[in-house]
Amino acid sequence: MSEINKIYESLGISKEVLAYGEHILKGLEERFARIDHTAEYNQLKVIKAMQEAKVSEACLLGTTGYGYNDLGRDTLETVYANIFHTEDALVRPQITCGTHALALALASCLRPGDELLSPVGKPYDTLEEVIGIRPAKGSLAEYGITYRQVDLLADGSFDYEKIKQAVNSRTKLATIQRSKGYQTRPTLSVQKIWELIAFLKKLKPDIICMVDNCYGEFVERTEPAEAGADMVVGSLIKNPGGGLAPTGGYIAGKKECVEHAACRLTSPGLAKEVGASLGILPSLYQGLFLAPTVTAGALKGAIFAAGLYENLGFAVVPEGKEERHDIIQAITFGSPEGVIAFCKGIQAAAPVDSFVTPEPWDMPGYDSKVIMAAGAFVSGSSIELSADGPIKPPYAVYFQGGLTWNHAKFGIMKSLQQLLDDKVIPYHKLLL
Repeated sequence: MSEINKIYESLGISKEVLAYGEHILKGLEERFARIDHTAEYNQLKVIKAMQEAKVSEACLLGTTGYGYNDLGRDTLETVYANIFHTEDALVRPQITCGTHALALALASCLRPGDELLSPVGKPYDTLEEVIGIRPAKGSLAEYGITYRQVDLLADGSFDYEKIKQAVNSRTKLATIQRSKGYQTRPTLSVQKIWELIAFLKKLKPDIICMVDNCYGEFVERTEPAEAGADMVVGSLIKNPGGGLAPTGGYIAGKKECVEHAACRLTSPGLAKEVGASLGILPSLYQGLFLAPTVTAGALKGAIFAAGLYENLGFAVVPEGKEERHDIIQAITFGSPEGVIAFCKGIQAAAPVDSFVTPEPWDMPGYDSKVIMAAGAFVSGSSIELSADGPIKPPYAVYFQGGLTWNHAKFGIMKSLQQLLDDKVIPYHKLLL
């Protein structure tokens, strides 16, 4: 037995799971090589953006108080604008999460009487209260902003005819969620986003197209602004933070859109001029520098998970051989026991809180109990090895992250081991 197999076994991975995992990996070498090539391209893109913005040691120092003339903060925003090919960017630790960034972008650009359109179906659960689909204090609905939704077709494609019918004189902004959220629909490629935005702009040239880019950054060589998006929005504790950013979010896009968002975040008349960066800048810069490589490791983990569970007969989205457009892997178990066991395995593989057992709970912003596994260095960071899912049909779990490919590999095998130990999957299923 090799030394590495002994370590795996000491961490609770059986010989059967090890052999099964290695069998799946044999068919992934070519896919992994393509991911590495994309990571190299994106790594060079980040370095180029940092050099062009003249990032210096002084940029790492930060400010306190009002944060006037914060060189590091302003330069980081130039770097983001360069990477995402936008006119401007707002990158702040004061943006608390992805939902906050999206709510900020929406509320800053919409006015009473405007209508918000989602041409890609139901938005992520936490946006339902932001929009007012589920009543909530301070929702867009409370400010007289209406909402219209066009569901995707059964095959996951856009329903162009219904989108055409939905767009009207009050349609101000279209929100396009790139990733699947708690759904088992396909993630949108940058190419698909380009097709949708081109269609929307033809119908209404002044419509603002906002892309929720969470989990999609650095997966492809291009980003949604290159497909015509007016705003691209995301969280720093996902892909672009590289696992080092302790908090924060970003909005990159047209200068006017970013200015609206900055005025909403701080105050009219102050906009981007204030907002102390404190001691956070080194983590934001270094995390961004590492992001292409970290994202590549997470992608490999997602593909490995897809192949492993698809081969066992479970429905996975994307399927094992599909091209990837985000780091999330959905696996449908069809039972709450499957979702819970999977999350227990991911938690047990964590470097932090591995001894904790995750349980479903009534998490704020969701309409059902949700289970989350995340033994992370940064609380809630989903670029780190994590998994979550609502405890409701079709009982699918959503896996993402892993700061390194090696950790993602271990976590996925640990999830399978837990499913075997809890007798959700019988051992004979692993016979090669």
